[in-house]
Amino acid sequence: MKSTGHAKNLITTGKYWNFLLHVEYNVAEHSNSGIGLRGRYEVQIQDDYGKPAESHINGALYSRIKPLVNASKKAGEWQTAEIRIVGRDVSVTLNGQPIIVRQKIEGLTGIAFSPFEAERGPLELQGDHGPVEFRNIVLTPLYQPQSH
Repeated sequence: MKSTGHAKNLITTGKYWNFLLHVEYNVAEHSNSGIGLRGRYEVQIQDDYGKPAESHINGALYSRIKPLVNASKKAGEWQTAEIRIVGRDVSVTLNGQPIIVRQKIEGLTGIAFSPFEAERGPLELQGDHGPVEFRNIVLTPLYQPQSH
């Protein structure tokens, strides 16, 4: 899938609680995007190769959790993210390097359109912040408690 940066966000009709998400993406120079989790939390996608790690860079839980390191590749190169979310704990591996390891999510991020943190929610691919491509998207549901 390819966005020129002027597309609406793609949102799944299915809703998920605990899952492992594999996604490959290619972000253009000076561009950014994001992966929405449960309609509430965003894993940032951004052209920021070589910049210091902070809570708004590639792989961060946007404005909430700073990655351990910046594992970004240069703009125009395919990158691989593995995102695992169980309850309120999130882990992110970017380009084979663990950058967030079982960190507790403390509140919504800017991508949120649903405030109901105890409910399942959809996945979202952001398409309106600049050119980005996605491929090989694989969602593996994990244990789903009956109460969700």
